Amino acid sequence: MREPLISVVVPIYEVEKYLDRCVESIVNQTYKNLEIILVDDGSPDNCPKMCDSWAEKDNRIKVVHKENGGLSDARNAGMPFATGEIISFIDSDDWIELDMFEKMLNRMQKDNSDIVSCGVKWVEEDGSLIRDVTSDDEVLDTTIAMKELINDKKLKQHVWNKIYKYDLIKAIPFEKGKYHEDVFWSYQIVGRAKSVSIAKESFYNYVQRSNSIMGEGFSVKRLDALDANELRCEYMKEHFPELYDNALYVYIGSCHYQLQCAVRANQPKEVIDNILDRTSYRKTGHPTRGITLKQKIWYYLFTLFPMTTCRVRNRLGKGI
Repeated sequence: MREPLISVVVPIYEVEKYLDRCVESIVNQTYKNLEIILVDDGSPDNCPKMCDSWAEKDNRIKVVHKENGGLSDARNAGMPFATGEIISFIDSDDWIELDMFEKMLNRMQKDNSDIVSCGVKWVEEDGSLIRDVTSDDEVLDTTIAMKELINDKKLKQHVWNKIYKYDLIKAIPFEKGKYHEDVFWSYQIVGRAKSVSIAKESFYNYVQRSNSIMGEGFSVKRLDALDANELRCEYMKEHFPELYDNALYVYIGSCHYQLQCAVRANQPKEVIDNILDRTSYRKTGHPTRGITLKQKIWYYLFTLFPMTTCRVRNRLGKGI
């Protein structure tokens, strides 16, 4: 069987400490038919020179230098340079196992799937393991894959632990200027896929950096995820109406979680009101359909007494 070309897009910004480890893990893959697109997103450190140095060492590497525009903009800038039939996005502070592309491509070809997702090792900056998140080997059709994505179960929002057929994603840019960009993007891609393969093995090493947004106790930037959830609800209403109530319940649950975080962090009134105003969206469907009695109790307590419910749950240590 002919070996397809895999394009690997790596957005780069202020990762001088991690960049060599990331690029080494890609250039040393057991699968060799790669083109590696390093996108220097106007990094003010030594990363631009490091990128150029890597391109001199390996003729499979292309370097794109651009003004700083954020992670989504960097990924978008790299996509037009991709000529492979398969594409992957690797974050430059992470690294991958050396057989990732070989084994994931084998799964894609065996299952004739459009996307392959693998397990993820969450690691400290020094490489020590925090936890290993996996699911069983499986092939999901479009509707099941979307349900798993909505519920954050077998299929996660992450872009970086997957390979995609390029034709599937080429017309869908990442949402520029938003945090949680993967949440804005992933449901649109899964909605276009005929099937998604889940690979049990963990080929991706995700580094927990102390200065990342996800490491913060609370940030208003996290409210972008609520915007993404609402857009996803609208998408479900049009394309997967049978999953709309499920998506709506998850959206309201996300509002509940973010309100808990905001209350605990003593956020100002405008942040609290931003979240509270969103909960009226629940009236567009039946988000309690198909959930457990316990979930229904917390749901109705939250919708009737949101601030009190959040304070109680914070005191009980639930949901944060």
